[in-house]
Amino acid sequence: MTNVTAHMTMSLDGYIATHSDEVGALFEWYSAGSVEVESRNRDIRFRPDELGAALVRSMMTDVGALVSGRRLFDITDGWGDQHPVGAPVVVVTHRPPADASRWPRTTFVDDVPRAIALAKEIAGDRDVAIASADVVGQALDLGLVDEVAVSLVPLLMTSGKAYFGSLTSGPILLEDPTVVAGTRATHLRYRVRR
Repeated sequence: MTNVTAHMTMSLDGYIATHSDEVGALFEWYSAGSVEVESRNRDIRFRPDELGAALVRSMMTDVGALVSGRRLFDITDGWGDQHPVGAPVVVVTHRPPADASRWPRTTFVDDVPRAIALAKEIAGDRDVAIASADVVGQALDLGLVDEVAVSLVPLLMTSGKAYFGSLTSGPILLEDPTVVAGTRATHLRYRVRR
């Protein structure tokens, strides 16, 4: 069965980027070790510690489709049509780019339920990952997320874009976490309680 996981790297005070979309020290854990992990995107390299490397490798193995918002897609220029985990991307947007054919591995849909359904179809028996805060909030509100994952970084940003900023329903109960304490990040996974 396909598992839908929301996964983001977050500061201790709940932010995933600055107001101007910069991540800075948040992504330090991806290069804080000595284990080389080659991503599926030749322009992006990872060098986390052993525990972080296991997490990155599992994402590349387990994730069969990724759901993104348009803003993240634009910031990354669609990852050059090759997301680092190697999975096809489904972008939630009301404004698909005029040159959408530049990204043949990317599909544009206009709402979160359709995006999750399509990503599940694309993923088959593999997992679906959600990597945009607004999409995560909407998917949680709709009961479409099975697991919340956080790579929690020892950083206080004091302001920025919140991981759960668009969440409106609640409370949403989560099970006890699986905890992996790595270098520059503690990786937490919570099943959503149904």
